[in-house]
Amino acid sequence: MASPITCHVLNTLSGTPAAGLNATLTLLSASDSNSVGQSPVSFTALTNEDGRVKDWTSTADKSLFDTLEQFATGERVPWSIKFEIGEWYDRQGVESFWPEVEVKFYVKKGERHYHVPVLVGPWTYTTYRGS
Repeated sequence: MASPITCHVLNTLSGTPAAGLNATLTLLSASDSNSVGQSPVSFTALTNEDGRVKDWTSTADKSLFDTLEQFATGERVPWSIKFEIGEWYDRQGVESFWPEVEVKFYVKKGERHYHVPVLVGPWTYTTYRGS
Protein backbone atom coordinates (compact mmCIF):
# COMPACT_ATOMS: atom_id res chain seq x y z
CA MET A 1 0.00 0.00 0.00
CA ALA A 2 1.37 3.43 -0.95
CA SER A 3 2.20 5.93 1.78
CA PRO A 4 -0.54 8.54 2.42
CA ILE A 5 2.15 11.28 2.44
CA THR A 6 4.88 11.46 -0.21
CA CYS A 7 7.28 14.12 -1.47
CA HIS A 8 9.50 14.96 -4.42
CA VAL A 9 12.52 17.27 -4.30
CA LEU A 10 14.15 18.84 -7.35
CA ASN A 11 17.45 20.72 -7.35
CA THR A 12 16.86 23.94 -9.29
CA LEU A 13 20.61 24.67 -9.47
CA SER A 14 21.22 21.68 -11.73
CA GLY A 15 17.67 20.89 -12.88
CA THR A 16 17.98 17.34 -11.51
CA PRO A 17 16.33 15.31 -8.73
CA ALA A 18 17.70 15.84 -5.21
CA ALA A 19 18.75 12.24 -4.58
CA GLY A 20 20.12 11.21 -1.17
CA LEU A 21 18.48 14.08 0.75
CA ASN A 22 17.50 13.42 4.39
CA ALA A 23 13.85 14.17 5.18
CA THR A 24 11.89 13.99 8.45
CA LEU A 25 8.08 13.87 8.58
CA THR A 26 6.70 14.98 11.97
CA LEU A 27 3.20 15.09 13.42
CA LEU A 28 2.63 18.60 14.84
CA SER A 29 -0.83 18.08 16.32
CA ALA A 30 -1.32 19.02 19.96
CA SER A 31 -4.06 16.39 20.10
CA ASP A 32 -1.72 13.49 19.32
CA SER A 33 -1.09 10.75 21.86
CA ASN A 34 2.33 12.00 22.99
CA SER A 35 2.87 12.54 26.67
CA VAL A 36 4.83 15.45 28.06
CA GLY A 37 8.54 14.78 27.70
CA GLN A 38 8.16 12.22 24.89
CA SER A 39 9.52 12.78 21.42
CA PRO A 40 6.99 13.77 18.75
CA VAL A 41 5.76 11.12 16.35
CA SER A 42 8.10 11.29 13.37
CA PHE A 43 9.29 9.33 10.37
CA THR A 44 12.51 9.55 8.36
CA ALA A 45 13.52 8.88 4.77
CA LEU A 46 16.21 9.47 2.21
CA THR A 47 15.09 10.66 -1.22
CA ASN A 48 15.60 8.05 -3.95
CA GLU A 49 17.49 8.55 -7.23
CA ASP A 50 14.43 10.38 -8.60
CA GLY A 51 14.34 12.75 -5.58
CA ARG A 52 11.21 11.06 -4.19
CA VAL A 53 10.11 9.71 -0.84
CA LYS A 54 7.44 7.05 -1.27
CA ASP A 55 7.80 5.33 2.12
CA TRP A 56 8.78 6.56 5.58
CA THR A 57 10.60 4.74 8.38
CA SER A 58 9.10 5.20 11.83
CA THR A 59 11.31 6.48 14.65
CA ALA A 60 8.99 4.62 17.06
CA ASP A 61 6.84 1.51 16.84
CA LYS A 62 3.93 3.21 15.07
CA SER A 63 3.35 3.18 11.33
CA LEU A 64 2.21 6.28 9.43
CA PHE A 65 -1.09 4.52 8.69
CA ASP A 66 -1.61 3.77 12.43
CA THR A 67 -0.74 7.36 13.33
CA LEU A 68 -3.33 8.74 10.91
CA GLU A 69 -5.97 6.28 12.16
CA GLN A 70 -6.11 7.96 15.59
CA PHE A 71 -7.77 11.02 14.04
CA ALA A 72 -11.42 11.46 13.06
CA THR A 73 -12.41 11.44 9.39
CA GLY A 74 -12.30 15.00 8.08
CA GLU A 75 -10.06 16.25 10.91
CA ARG A 76 -7.28 18.61 9.76
CA VAL A 77 -4.00 17.41 11.24
CA PRO A 78 -0.81 19.54 11.02
CA TRP A 79 2.38 17.89 9.77
CA SER A 80 5.88 19.02 8.85
CA ILE A 81 8.49 17.72 6.45
CA LYS A 82 12.00 18.98 7.19
CA PHE A 83 14.65 18.64 4.49
CA GLU A 84 18.36 18.82 5.43
CA ILE A 85 19.27 21.10 2.50
CA GLY A 86 22.51 22.62 3.85
CA GLU A 87 24.14 19.25 4.55
CA TRP A 88 23.01 17.95 1.16
CA TYR A 89 24.49 20.91 -0.76
CA ASP A 90 27.69 20.77 1.35
CA ARG A 91 28.26 17.18 0.17
CA GLN A 92 28.12 18.50 -3.40
CA GLY A 93 30.57 21.33 -2.75
CA VAL A 94 27.90 24.04 -2.94
CA GLU A 95 27.35 26.57 -0.16
CA SER A 96 23.70 26.95 0.76
CA PHE A 97 21.91 29.77 2.55
CA TRP A 98 19.45 27.23 4.03
CA PRO A 99 20.56 24.74 6.70
CA GLU A 100 17.13 23.15 6.36
CA VAL A 101 13.80 23.73 4.68
CA GLU A 102 10.65 22.91 6.62
CA VAL A 103 7.25 22.65 4.97
CA LYS A 104 4.24 22.65 7.30
CA PHE A 105 0.88 21.50 5.98
CA TYR A 106 -2.46 19.98 6.95
CA VAL A 107 -3.62 16.46 6.18
CA LYS A 108 -7.34 15.84 6.31
CA LYS A 109 -8.07 12.23 7.19
CA GLY A 110 -10.20 10.53 4.56
CA GLU A 111 -8.87 12.51 1.58
CA ARG A 112 -6.63 11.13 -1.15
CA HIS A 113 -2.94 10.91 -0.45
CA TYR A 114 -0.87 14.05 0.03
CA HIS A 115 2.11 14.77 -2.22
CA VAL A 116 4.48 17.60 -1.27
CA PRO A 117 6.79 18.67 -4.13
CA VAL A 118 9.67 21.00 -3.24
CA LEU A 119 12.00 22.87 -5.60
CA VAL A 120 15.25 23.76 -3.83
CA GLY A 121 18.24 25.86 -4.68
CA PRO A 122 21.11 27.14 -2.56
CA TRP A 123 19.32 30.50 -2.17
CA THR A 124 15.65 29.71 -2.76
CA TYR A 125 12.91 27.14 -2.34
CA THR A 126 9.26 26.79 -3.25
CA THR A 127 6.56 24.20 -2.66
CA TYR A 128 2.96 23.43 -3.52
CA ARG A 129 0.41 20.68 -3.03
CA GLY A 130 0.96 18.10 -5.72
CA SER A 131 -1.26 15.34 -7.00
